[in-house]
Amino acid sequence: MKYLYLIKNKLILFFICLFFSCGSKQDIVYYQNSDSLGNVDTANSYEIKIQPDDLLMIIVSAEDPEIAAPFNLKTTSVVSPTGQDLIGQQSLQLYLVDSKGMIDFPILGKLKVIGKTRTEVVSMLSQKVATYIKNPIVNLRLMNFKVSVQGEVTSPGTFTVNSERLTLIEALSMAKDLTIYGKRDNILIIREVDGKKSVNRVDITKVDFINSPFYYLSQNDVVYVEPNKTKIDGSKVGANTGVIISAASIFVTLITLIISITK
Repeated sequence: MKYLYLIKNKLILFFICLFFSCGSKQDIVYYQNSDSLGNVDTANSYEIKIQPDDLLMIIVSAEDPEIAAPFNLKTTSVVSPTGQDLIGQQSLQLYLVDSKGMIDFPILGKLKVIGKTRTEVVSMLSQKVATYIKNPIVNLRLMNFKVSVQGEVTSPGTFTVNSERLTLIEALSMAKDLTIYGKRDNILIIREVDGKKSVNRVDITKVDFINSPFYYLSQNDVVYVEPNKTKIDGSKVGANTGVIISAASIFVTLITLIISITK
């Protein structure tokens, strides 16, 4: 009877493994064939392009601060409650890029910034301000850079970052990496450029994806990790898992009973 009991348990384990098989190494490991890539030229720096609804912090400075002051937005007082005390704080106003890609700049008026890189906007502003003051210094920073990571990651969500250069790998790391059920060879990136959305695929199991135009993310990108076949098959089994295991157990019991009778 002990022998039949062992057979029964092994057969049940076989049925469970049949329904929940693991993925192969090729489906899980990142950066495969990395030795074949060689040295990668990183001299060509990536810069995001300004989009509608971006919030820009632009500061113009000069040797004489009073001369540059008219070209800067005024700071506003923000009152925030801390317990029962009220603390006044100074907050620098930001430029909101409107739906037409314009900002309303002091003295200079309406300026089109949509589709331009940070460097291009700084250069444009420097040239225009230079007609009023000598050797102006223009600093620009995007204040609402965010991306959303969804699907088979440990902690999905929308992440706001201070940097203007965010890689796909960094975004996935912020979401605490892919789960074992995430498809690493077909990650979806939804991006909007000039009002048009595009759907793009990236395979991070192949190291050459670092040369992809989607290695660096743009503001408001959506990253979606699809579930792999194991997760999909498991979902199909879903609530019926207990029924399947019970049926398998009954089936194995019948086999062991037949064996014991005919023995």
